[in-house]
Amino acid sequence: MGPQTYNSFFTVHGIIMIFVIVIPGLPAVFGNFFLPIMIGARDVIFPKLNLLSWYLYVLGILTVLTSLFTFGGAPDTGWTFYAPYSFKTTTNMFPAVLGAFILGFSSILTGLNFITTIHRMRAPGMKFSNMPLFVWSIYGTGWIQLFATPIVGITLMMVIAERFLHIGFFDPALGGDPVLYQHLFWIYSHPAVYIMILPAMGVISEIIPTFARKGIFGYNAIVASTMAIAVVGYFVWAHHMFTSGMSTTAQFTFSLLTFLVAIPSAIKVFNWVATLYKGSIRIEVPLIWALGFMFLFMIGGFTGLFLGSVATDVHVHNTSFVVAHFHYIIFGGMGSAFMAAAHYWLPKMYGRMYNKFWATVGWATFFIGFNVLYFPMFILGYQGMPRRYYDYLGQFHNLNVVSTIGSWILATGLIITIVNLIRGARNGPKAGMNPWEGRTLEWTVPSPPPPENFDVIPDLTSTSTAH
Repeated sequence: MGPQTYNSFFTVHGIIMIFVIVIPGLPAVFGNFFLPIMIGARDVIFPKLNLLSWYLYVLGILTVLTSLFTFGGAPDTGWTFYAPYSFKTTTNMFPAVLGAFILGFSSILTGLNFITTIHRMRAPGMKFSNMPLFVWSIYGTGWIQLFATPIVGITLMMVIAERFLHIGFFDPALGGDPVLYQHLFWIYSHPAVYIMILPAMGVISEIIPTFARKGIFGYNAIVASTMAIAVVGYFVWAHHMFTSGMSTTAQFTFSLLTFLVAIPSAIKVFNWVATLYKGSIRIEVPLIWALGFMFLFMIGGFTGLFLGSVATDVHVHNTSFVVAHFHYIIFGGMGSAFMAAAHYWLPKMYGRMYNKFWATVGWATFFIGFNVLYFPMFILGYQGMPRRYYDYLGQFHNLNVVSTIGSWILATGLIITIVNLIRGARNGPKAGMNPWEGRTLEWTVPSPPPPENFDVIPDLTSTSTAH
């Protein structure tokens, strides 16, 4: 594979994974399905707007994919579309940037719909103080989608204007500033990490108490930490830019804020562990995926502190260390939580159960493969291997081979897991209304739920909690 092909591969991989899979994954799939049920509503408040967001999502995907097959060749800038290369490259950037812009609109409409649904459609007795934690996580995510996504949309339009109209936003030859692009891009893209991970945390906050057979420890602390992540996450973007020439004061400030945003995440982990402590733990596949999430997410979180520290960041910036950290957070975090949610809620969505043995084999294979694939990248990055290089020196060869073998193991685990879920959804044994003995409202309706969820809207005024 030559350098141009490699650059195109990782660019399209990044665009599809970030904008098409990871950001909309949990909110669009499980948020749309379970948010209304969990608050006692028949549907989201704006069903037609919801449908429009789906059409925009599909249109965005198709637009991105056209960049692969039309004149000029696939884009080669990386998913960040860094200026000035994004408007100087001769590859087919326009469909890719426009597709990301359209996907952003889909994300904004979804966030708006969820926020309004939570405010206006809660069942009687369902207060903010007793909402399920997954709903809280979708609520925090919705606000990030609403406030942060327009910034990247405007920025992408500026890139298109720069490319075709030569206005001079980011082009130094026209008086523009490439670093301005970095600021605008990361003002969205770091909060986007929390769009990816907050719903994952919400899923884990539902699964842990269900299988510990006890209420969540520190409900109010988890809610506060969710909203703290959503708020503080807006103010840490420039830790991606420590090597861009910022002042010492700015470096100190953004480093401190990066360390502070780790505290709410740590609160959640402590509360999950405390919930398991002395619980009547029932070992089931969703709990195994949730525990795998905690392990992988903590590795990603701790290594994020390395990148938040200016001194170490200068050493490992733009190396494989960053690739490993990012994938432990996003793939190990959001990916594991997505699979945990799929195994937790599939019996409710389809009324059928998957094969638990093969589900466990799939998780174990995935977990081993994931760590064999990504952990060597920490070492490679520390040793100085840059990211986004199509080739590398011989001293990095052995660990890259190990990573490649890990990718095969991981892919095998994913195939086992996905095939098992599909077979379970189609032909698995009947699951019943509440196979996990869960205590939130989705477990009070038939499996699968009827078209409008409830024949009669539940009244929770006589019960103490819904979570």
